[in-house]
Order: sequence, then structure tokens, then C-alpha cells
Amino acid sequence: MVKSMTGYGRGEAASDSHRITVEAKSVNHRFLEIVVRMPKQLLPLEEKIKSLVQEKVTRGRVDIFISLEENGEKKRLVKVDKELGLAYYNALRQLADTWGIPEKFDLVQMASLPGLLSLENEEDDLEAVWSVINEALICAMDDLIGMRASEGEKLAKDLLKRRETIAAYVDSIAERSPLVVSEYQEKLSQRIQELLGEVQIDESRLANEVAFFADRASITEELVRLNSHLEQMSHILSHDDAVGRKLDFLGQEMNREINTIGSKANDLAIGRLVVEVKSELEKVREQVQNLE
Repeated sequence: MVKSMTGYGRGEAASDSHRITVEAKSVNHRFLEIVVRMPKQLLPLEEKIKSLVQEKVTRGRVDIFISLEENGEKKRLVKVDKELGLAYYNALRQLADTWGIPEKFDLVQMASLPGLLSLENEEDDLEAVWSVINEALICAMDDLIGMRASEGEKLAKDLLKRRETIAAYVDSIAERSPLVVSEYQEKLSQRIQELLGEVQIDESRLANEVAFFADRASITEELVRLNSHLEQMSHILSHDDAVGRKLDFLGQEMNREINTIGSKANDLAIGRLVVEVKSELEKVREQVQNLE
């Protein structure tokens, strides 16, 4: 199923020690960009989070917001800066030797020295936290993908409708095309007759001129390619993979063909139809920018 690049999803999961809430939001982007916002202590898990998101989506900017709640109080740990303590000890011994003071080191006094002891919360078990994040993230991404698929279905229907409109205009151009040459021949013959009066027209020269015009104004190849592109458009929209870039390229090719038709046809009626096709192609281009 064709997917939009716009969507939102939310997931929650909990363990005995943590509750995780994940929100996922995606918008249009030329490529895949993943931005993760979460508590500092979870930063080592960022690559795992991005890897999981990459498995789910291929295009768009995806913002992941992760919040963490702790169930119960964490253990408080006393940390000892052993290197700093040794530095204090050696410095005090040096002072004692310099001033001739007997060495008396009191443990309590040593512990009160700045920075030697510190209180810290027990660090999270990241593997345990990851299992909770993984569950919540999968739930959020499935939710987001469901919304993207729903939006994509609506876009695909709109694009197929516009494809049919363009195809109808192209058929009208194809029907009008043969008349352009015959009308040119008739107008040219009348113009020459007006200029020459009673003098007989050189039919061979007239035929050559009409043949030259027909060759120059022929849009058969462009119409064939344009119809082929329209068939490809239907085929692409029936696929489940990412189609945005393919349709964007196809739209550019169709626009190129219709521009060529407009410049070669040399006909007012075809010119009006070309304007209508270009208008529809512009709407197609805008919609395609929303597709994954």
C-alpha cells in the first residue's frame, strides 16, 4: 500500500522499575532523517532506536520523543574518588615532611576533603531499559505507519483520479492531432489561391510543404511516451514499496513530453489541452511530495 510521509504514533510500556512513553511524528523530507529526543542517561541507546525506526520507514523526517518514569526510588551510592584521595594523602605527607609535623591521618577528616566522596543514584541497567523502550517504540511506529498508510491510500486515490483526467486530455490531443495537418493544407491552399489568383497551384510543391509541416508538427512519439508514462503511473501506485521518488521522476518526464507537444503542435485547440494537462501534472507533483 502506498504510504504518506505524514503521521503520528504513540506507545507505552512498563517494567517493575521503569515506565516508557514513546511518541513518533513524521513529516515530508527528501530523504530519511531520524531525530531522537530522550533523557541524557538513555543516549547510549540512540543507535538502537534509530536502527529500529529505519526498519519501519524509508523516507521522511521522523521525530522520536522518549520520556522515562522511574517506579520507586533509586538506591543512593557513595562514590570514592580514589585518585583524588591518593593525591590528598601524598600532599599531606609532603607537608608533614616539609614542616616536620608528625603524620596523623584521621579517616573522618580525610573523608571531609572536597570531592573525595560523592552521592550518586544507582545507574540504570540499559539492557533492561532497552527492552521496555523497544516494546513502546514498536507500538508507536506501528501506530505511525498505520496513519501513514491511511493517508497514503487517500493520496493514491486522488492521484489515480488525476491520472484518468490527464489520460482523457491526452486522448483528446490524439484525436485532434490528425486534423491539424489537413487544416493546415486547406489554409495554405486558400492562401496561395488568394495570392496567385487564376494561376494554377503547383500541387507537388504544395504536397511537399504540407509533408514538411506534418513531419515538423508530428507529436506521435510524444503521445506514445506520454501514454506509456500514464500506464507506469497506475502500475507504480499498485505497489506496496516506497513510490514517491519514482512518481516524482515520472511526473518530470510527463511534463517534458507535454511541453514538447505544446511547442510542436502549432494548434490553438491542442494548446488549450496542453495547459489543462500541465495544470493537472502540477497538482500531481504537489501530491507526490507527500508520498514515501
